[in-house]
Amino acid sequence: MGKHSVRTEADGRESAQRPPMPRGRGGSSPQHLLVTLLGDYWIGQEEDLPSAGLIELLAEFGVTPSSARAALNRLLHRGLLEIRRAGRQTYYRLGAEASQRLAEGGRRIAGFGLRPVWDGTWTVVAFSVPEERRGSRHLLRSRLTWCGFAPLYDAVWVSASSTAAEARAVLGDLEIESASVLTTSAGTALGRSPLDAWDLRELATVYESFIEEASALLDLARTGDIALRRALVARTHLMDAYRRFPGSDPGLPSEHMPSHWPRDRARALFVAAYEALGPLAEARAGQIMARHDPGAAARARCRSISQLLRREADPGPLPSPRS
Repeated sequence: MGKHSVRTEADGRESAQRPPMPRGRGGSSPQHLLVTLLGDYWIGQEEDLPSAGLIELLAEFGVTPSSARAALNRLLHRGLLEIRRAGRQTYYRLGAEASQRLAEGGRRIAGFGLRPVWDGTWTVVAFSVPEERRGSRHLLRSRLTWCGFAPLYDAVWVSASSTAAEARAVLGDLEIESASVLTTSAGTALGRSPLDAWDLRELATVYESFIEEASALLDLARTGDIALRRALVARTHLMDAYRRFPGSDPGLPSEHMPSHWPRDRARALFVAAYEALGPLAEARAGQIMARHDPGAAARARCRSISQLLRREADPGPLPSPRS
């Protein structure tokens, strides 16, 4: 394996030029929810949003005002939000870096499961991170998982869907010095099948649970038998659930997966339910924001899957405001 070397960083933090995005684990944190909501309904807009409206928006998800304010402050300090004060009022908007990374993440999620093409090679990352940099080790594992890698061995991770260049970018961001990246065909140089890195039986169970939930939501959305508030919460949680699959599915074409692999069904239902819930969720987000800033409410726009797949963060020209 060829050595991939970058500068070291003693404290093990991510590069200040690329602040870490919040992750949802075992239920979404207020920071994760807030970034998701801003990305879903106000991404690519230069105008800012009143803090009172954002706090009320988070209350839909059971977040207390104090927790919402803490989330705003933490995101501000992490460089993901920008702030403006006007008298006693405070306004926020996504920073350029956060908008770009949300757009990148949106494309990855929206594109997951779209007839993947595979040339039969695996990307392999082998690394060694000292104990004093365990924070960096945790971030590395998290970022590799998001990129589609899984641990074949403790410090040897494999992916069929991510490239060597993408792996090196992660290593460079985290300034991991002792690491190697290579590409290989299955069954060579690894000692075991790369698919052993994934618990496919457990993943199939998670897929089936997701399919059941998404199917029920789709039925409610199509019949109109769902309240606006529930639509907003359900659409956000649906995205949060589906976004875990790119990091837990090997991403191989269906013919290389176990028979009747449920990924295609899960994607089809995700797309249909996400799209069907969009106008209802947008209406609820607008209702909440209208109590604090009618202009911000009129700018609320749910993004379609096709918009998520665009290369730019800007969702495009806004249609006429709702009457």
